[in-house]
Amino acid sequence: MMLSVWLRVIRVRFLLASVIAVSVGLTLNWWQNNLIDPFDAVMVFAGVMALHASVDLLNDFWDFKRGIDIKTNRTKMSGGTGVLPEGLLKPSSVYRAGVAFLIIGAIIGGYFVITDGIIIAIILGFAILSIYFYSTKIVDSGLGEFFVAVKGCMIVLGTYYIQSGQITIESVLGGIVVGSLSSLVLFIASFPDHDADKSKGRKTLVIVVGKQKAAKLFWLFPLVSYFAIIIGVSTNLFPPMSLISLLGIPLMIKSGLGLRKNFDSVESLVPYMSSTLMFSRITGALFVVGLLIGL
Repeated sequence: MMLSVWLRVIRVRFLLASVIAVSVGLTLNWWQNNLIDPFDAVMVFAGVMALHASVDLLNDFWDFKRGIDIKTNRTKMSGGTGVLPEGLLKPSSVYRAGVAFLIIGAIIGGYFVITDGIIIAIILGFAILSIYFYSTKIVDSGLGEFFVAVKGCMIVLGTYYIQSGQITIESVLGGIVVGSLSSLVLFIASFPDHDADKSKGRKTLVIVVGKQKAAKLFWLFPLVSYFAIIIGVSTNLFPPMSLISLLGIPLMIKSGLGLRKNFDSVESLVPYMSSTLMFSRITGALFVVGLLIGL
């Protein structure tokens, strides 16, 4: 029972975004250099998972402390996990767990700073500061979606750099693919929380431009990802099989059109938030598969 509560507050199913990001970095290196260091790969997975768990735990804690989660109409895709409003865990326990995971991620990252140098130090420093201040400073300044996009990109860059010792155009393009897909999920999930977030001082992209205009911005995120893939393939930076990522287009269209029609209805929007999550994960996974079978 208690384990299921902790898995719920960590939002385990959303950790797949980071799994895909690390996998992209690893497969890009395999595609370019035919080499993977298994120990470093496992350590990167562990460190990134810890940091991802940290940001989710701290986000739940601060949203509860600020009263946001009490005002949201919670769905399986938005409105927080509900663990703290339901009294299933103590806020202090969730906060301590978030800090503990942050420290674990920092320690693992510190190992790579020692072995791989200043580039990893910069990426790790950005990660630690942005994770800790995400729910109090970053989301209040309208930079939440940008942060998630940069975070996804940096996971790819960091993973690739640890394996190869360099940052290449391929890794940057791969990072853009992952970052845009991750940001898309956060973007659509912020529609139902618009009123609660706004009442407590948050500034999501949806709040900044308004729901109706924001619904039109949906297409920007997947198009950036697809553009990066197509540029990579057309310049021989990615194998042609990477284009199997385009198989997710029907899901993208379904989600975008559904958002346009239902942006102001929480219950009606839930299926399209789910299909957006599915689109993001499937597209990222297909990108990894395309890199693997394109060898």
